[in-house]
Amino acid sequence: MAQEPGRSTDTAAARDPAALKGVVELFTSQGCASCPPADAALKHLIEDGSVVALAYHVDYWNYLGWADTLATKENTARQYAYARMFGRNGVYTPQAVLNGRDHMNGGNLSGIRLKLAEMKDTGKGIRVPVEVVRKGDEIDISIGAGDGKANIVVVYFTRQQVVDVETGENSGKKISYFHAVRDIQTIGMWDGKPTRYVLPATVLDEEKDSGCAVLVQKMKSTEIPGAIIGATTLYSAATP
Repeated sequence: MAQEPGRSTDTAAARDPAALKGVVELFTSQGCASCPPADAALKHLIEDGSVVALAYHVDYWNYLGWADTLATKENTARQYAYARMFGRNGVYTPQAVLNGRDHMNGGNLSGIRLKLAEMKDTGKGIRVPVEVVRKGDEIDISIGAGDGKANIVVVYFTRQQVVDVETGENSGKKISYFHAVRDIQTIGMWDGKPTRYVLPATVLDEEKDSGCAVLVQKMKSTEIPGAIIGATTLYSAATP
């Protein structure tokens, strides 16, 4: 369902996998001069409403003179895990990982859209339905049926923040960041059968303008992620 960054809902209806274009995980940094176009591209993907889009701020550019205020070591670790999966020796920004299967420059909006469409047409898109509903003090997560096994990963994010970058490569810029990831949690495993999990609603109440994405993600090994085959997004109540 369509969702603009400035609007919210406390229910994520069951996503028809055929209607979901895919999942884009952007690895970005406030200290990277090449990243602002990718941050803007992510905003367009969020506004599209049919893409689960997440921004993972990494910390390895902090030495350039500006410590990213949204970066976490866990975000950096996730990017390095993807690098091992892709057989790469290093990482880069801005990097967009698509459906956990491929990657490209995060500023290439048209290329990202074309690649997601290609993946969908070739059976590498989203195929497992995911529903997330907030019911009082609980968040109810339902995963539909499918094939194989996968982890159920919940990614918590802040929907929108504006940062005044004072030093470094983007010195003097005021940049809006969307869906900046603040925590990642694996809550269980899916074995191809319909599965339900319940989380306390307080996981979103920590921030008034927060949300979470639920990802059904296959794993190459204990530490290396693989294809994302199911996903959806839940937003907290709107900030007054």
